[in-house]
Amino acid sequence: MEEMQNQEAPKMSSVEQEEFEISHTDKLVGVFSEPGTTFSKMSKFPPKTADWVIPILIVIVIAILSQFLMANNPTIKAALVEKQMAAIEKSFNDAVAKGQMTQAQADQQLESMRERIEQGGAMQMIGVFVGIPIATFIFFFVVSGVFLFLAKIILKGEGTYKEAMVAYGLPHYILAIQMIIMVIAALAMNKLFTGTSVADFIGTEKNTITGFLLGKLDVFSIWFYVVFGVGLAKMFKSNNSQKYIMGVIAVWLGFSLIFFALAKSVSFLSFLAA
Repeated sequence: MEEMQNQEAPKMSSVEQEEFEISHTDKLVGVFSEPGTTFSKMSKFPPKTADWVIPILIVIVIAILSQFLMANNPTIKAALVEKQMAAIEKSFNDAVAKGQMTQAQADQQLESMRERIEQGGAMQMIGVFVGIPIATFIFFFVVSGVFLFLAKIILKGEGTYKEAMVAYGLPHYILAIQMIIMVIAALAMNKLFTGTSVADFIGTEKNTITGFLLGKLDVFSIWFYVVFGVGLAKMFKSNNSQKYIMGVIAVWLGFSLIFFALAKSVSFLSFLAA
């Protein structure tokens, strides 16, 4: 009788192992080493807020520290002031050309703005501490929505806004590394950097077509968008990562061109070409 029961019992020759969700540390490492495998594992579980909040917060902290470090370098600070003044001066010159103010008024306001920027000190740092987190989170939520539309409506993926947030947020660890490299390069070369592109290293202004193109030749930015494309494909249950990578890069370049055109046509939006 006992022998018959043993024969009827299911055979456990291949033990089915329960799959556990990987830790955030493993996800961090996986973004750099195996993004496809990492996001595939993540897609089997509900998206976690920590997977986008932590990298975004780290980017914010590094951004604030980088601003503080560069503001305390006299040469870099002077270059930053001149860059800001150039944009303001262009805006005032356009206003003079349109008859909205006289040249004397423009010169007076320009001098006043220069003094305010150079003597900003504590107020500017407060603006950095408050402005960077607010701007970063607003930008993150808006961009996540844009790529949700891409993944769900255009590419017919299966996912929600939370999946898009995780796919976009986790690769921000790459941007954190980019910012650290940028600050190191700026301090080592005693030069203002706004990125790690070819344009930044050779000093080409990004408000020209050549500068725009060279500004997109950035190893870290390309790496970020490729990993983001992979993450978006996996989180939206697609096996065709190439389609998502191409879509993400197309959106990146498309919006970059729009911002470049706006910067060229509207003077007070010239910062968009930086």
